[in-house]
Amino acid sequence: MLTYFVDHWWTMLAAAALLALFGAALIVRAAGRGPYPGLCERLIWWVSCRYVRVVHNLVVVGAEHLPERAKLADPDRRPLIVIANHTAGVDPILVATQTPFVIRWMMADDMRVPWLGWFWKWQRIIFVRREQRDGLRVRNALAELAAGGVVGIFPEGGLERPPQEIMPFLPGVGLLIRKSKARVLPVWIDGTPQVDPAWGSLWRRSRSRVEFGEVIDYEGSGLSAADIAADLRSRYITWTGWPANDTPPDPASTERASV
Repeated sequence: MLTYFVDHWWTMLAAAALLALFGAALIVRAAGRGPYPGLCERLIWWVSCRYVRVVHNLVVVGAEHLPERAKLADPDRRPLIVIANHTAGVDPILVATQTPFVIRWMMADDMRVPWLGWFWKWQRIIFVRREQRDGLRVRNALAELAAGGVVGIFPEGGLERPPQEIMPFLPGVGLLIRKSKARVLPVWIDGTPQVDPAWGSLWRRSRSRVEFGEVIDYEGSGLSAADIAADLRSRYITWTGWPANDTPPDPASTERASV
């Protein structure tokens, strides 16, 4: 047997190379169906899709409410903001792997841990400063929406602690919706690992669930920014059946995204 391998090593090496190329071609083909333009980004998206299935046993509900990429490419399209409750650090990955478009998430600048640099680059995160109004970054979000991009926000401003309670929604969320005249795609996340720090959820197994609701349009509603934020929170309380928790999140112990 050893003699056979020695005599035919080149044949086996060629066969292994062909199999590797075939496997790579299948991955590239599958990754090409994703929403990202670059090959490297598409490969990360493909791996991330497998990760949420294997590690988090992700269940997706309401995918029929997702706007199609073709409609987003329409020059007369309306901007879109993705709103999600915030349960764990893995939340943006769970959502991003299920949408047919790229989401640029808004997140607090002090949560930019170096070892997740690949994720910040992949998702083109819009970082905002926690302790002050960051008009430049908000203008960046408005410019992204005006250019046809999709912006994602966790309006509670921090992780739901205790879990399965709806925290207050930041009024800046309503302001961004009102100024951009964007439609809102609501997302409900549940079942993620309840661990601290927030990023510990990346390597903890779970049975997570992501549900997409019907798109909400506030244009012409006459609601103020604060009223829009309050209306969104009320919808989430009704949708989830979870109680309201009016205690603001503790910035020292939870991840926070502010606008």
